[in-house]
Amino acid sequence: MIDHVSIQCRDVAASAAFYDAALTPLGGKRIMDFGPVIGYGTERPEFWLGPVTTGGEAREAHLAFTAPDRAAVRAFFEAAVATGAEVLHEPRLWPEYHPTYFGAFVRDPDGNNVEAVCHAPE
Repeated sequence: MIDHVSIQCRDVAASAAFYDAALTPLGGKRIMDFGPVIGYGTERPEFWLGPVTTGGEAREAHLAFTAPDRAAVRAFFEAAVATGAEVLHEPRLWPEYHPTYFGAFVRDPDGNNVEAVCHAPE
């Protein structure tokens, strides 16, 4: 249903470094780079970063990226933490969502809650 989503960043370079590292284990990569605007995806840009262009305080967004397996969730978590990301929840099962929901949550440089999730059984 969603074709693409974009977020505004206070420091696009810092956010790009985070997402370059965190999305690689999930198969994501930088596909387009238009100066301050960067598009990530697997085949086409589905997730975009850009500079803040609106006034006021930014609100936290929750971004969940699909992982092909639990090992990729763990690799996402390790890559994100290696960039200095704040740990929200280490990789684990979340049976309250459903029996095979395996996810990890961190904060990106702008304070967004970023998750990698695998829905497949181990």
